[in-house]
Amino acid sequence: MFPKVPDQHKPGQPLVSNGLGVAYVLFSTVYLFLIYFLGIVKSLANVSAPLILSACILFGGFMGLLDDWMDLKWRYKAFMPLIAALPLIYYARETGARTTLFLPYIATLHFGSIYFYVIIPVIVMIITNAVNMLGGLNGLETICPAIVIAGLMLISSSYILMVGPLLFWLILAYFNCNGKVFVGNSGSFAIGMTIASFAVISDLKTSLLIAILPYIFNSSLILLTVFFTRQRAKVIFDGNKLHSEHRRSLITLITYHRPLSEKQVVTIIALIVAVFTALGVLSQII
Repeated sequence: MFPKVPDQHKPGQPLVSNGLGVAYVLFSTVYLFLIYFLGIVKSLANVSAPLILSACILFGGFMGLLDDWMDLKWRYKAFMPLIAALPLIYYARETGARTTLFLPYIATLHFGSIYFYVIIPVIVMIITNAVNMLGGLNGLETICPAIVIAGLMLISSSYILMVGPLLFWLILAYFNCNGKVFVGNSGSFAIGMTIASFAVISDLKTSLLIAILPYIFNSSLILLTVFFTRQRAKVIFDGNKLHSEHRRSLITLITYHRPLSEKQVVTIIALIVAVFTALGVLSQII
């Protein structure tokens, strides 16, 4: 049912089923619709959080499928998530979401109506693309987003929205870490959209900003390198371990003249994401 692509970081490059992120999109949508019909999450101002979140996840998966089919250029992929921000803008405006952003030990920013029409779209665009850009290794596209979501769930009163999707995503993560499946762009875009949407719905902007810093650092490093040198990040696989001859992404920075196995690289990045997610959680608690 799913196309197979070579696992470029395994000896012999075995073929692995790709695009299993579609299963996550379908399961999450069914789960959220059940939550809505059973009335488990009460609507605010006649606006349903489960329906809003499911719409965003569906668009994320659709955008990923388009990329898989058409190999979209980055100038299109970068701005497509803005469309998915429309349901979130409506939800935040109708439910009277806070339009401030608290920066620990720095300041509290007051955006007013700009929050709805500028900040929310920017959050969705940056998070979705940043999550998609940090991938390429088994487990990286699944474990790291799961850590961020789990952290946000700990401090959200709407955690029930993500129980089913997170459990299903962890199942995919298990098979992905073992090189059995790839979630593909449909999965990475959908999970990025999930993180951004859940954070906006739960009003956890500060926690999200802190937790996502490793992703933003990786994306900034990649984009700045491409802009100034016109060169892309590339990790070298010698048949056993990974290493790099440059520092153009988080992966190549970690493996720069330092041979590491794929699992070691993924573990290091997952720990970095876990640390920043913990800081994000603490910023909300404290």
